[in-house]
Amino acid sequence: MSKLYVVGTPIGNLSDMSPRALEVLSSVDFIAAEDTRVTLKLLTHFGIKKSLVSYYEHNLREKGEYIADRISAGETCAIVTDAGMPCISDPGEDLVRICAERGIEINVVPSPTAAMSALAISGLPTSRFSFEGFLSVTKKQRKEHLDEIKNYKRTLIFYEAPHKLKNTLDDLLEALGDRKISLCRELTKIHEEVLRGTVSEMISYYSDKTPKGEYVLVVEGAPEKSDTIIYSIEEAVKFAESEIGAGKKASEACKEAAKRYGFSKSEIYNLITKN
Repeated sequence: MSKLYVVGTPIGNLSDMSPRALEVLSSVDFIAAEDTRVTLKLLTHFGIKKSLVSYYEHNLREKGEYIADRISAGETCAIVTDAGMPCISDPGEDLVRICAERGIEINVVPSPTAAMSALAISGLPTSRFSFEGFLSVTKKQRKEHLDEIKNYKRTLIFYEAPHKLKNTLDDLLEALGDRKISLCRELTKIHEEVLRGTVSEMISYYSDKTPKGEYVLVVEGAPEKSDTIIYSIEEAVKFAESEIGAGKKASEACKEAAKRYGFSKSEIYNLITKN
């Protein structure tokens, strides 16, 4: 029977591969993979031989229709990503949309996910959270994203590549303030590591170290504002200006004002430079 299976794979430890996932991957007619080389290694490890179709961000429109056509014609397909659950911050969501619009049956075979695994061991509140995926590499879009979520009280979850981690930590400090954070690296793999502290402490930690491996960042939500003291942005700007007048650099003055009054450093700095 024609069907699309959304099949999760391990996020690092192959022992996490489920018997049902192996059964489905062995039985489908073909597999759509984000990176066929990565998936081929996985299949070879478990002795599975299947036809693979490359399906990733830059060919998803063309290949999505092609895959859906084959399923509509009577074949079964499993979609996988390089690690974890496909379709979560992943091109697979587009294929699911196409198949859903066509009325194709879709089944899910779940697996561990890096975001949920990191949240579980972060030490931060887990009852409410917001998965934010990867921040944009475009400075303007990244700022807009962080400005949008800076007042969320729920725990925030981000994915980040090692070569971007230091810049991301700097951006988080500027936009969100010095919150608690958990850096989860290489989850379920040999070099798994979890660092807990504040954003500024993580910046200091990596000042003379090179980040390695894939990271999940779990960040404390915005603090509850005091019922008795509510500061205005004008008060924060006035404080920063007084610090500048006393000889501090503008960036340091705005950073101190941000911590004291609960606004982002960029907000205060922008208002000062406009004056």
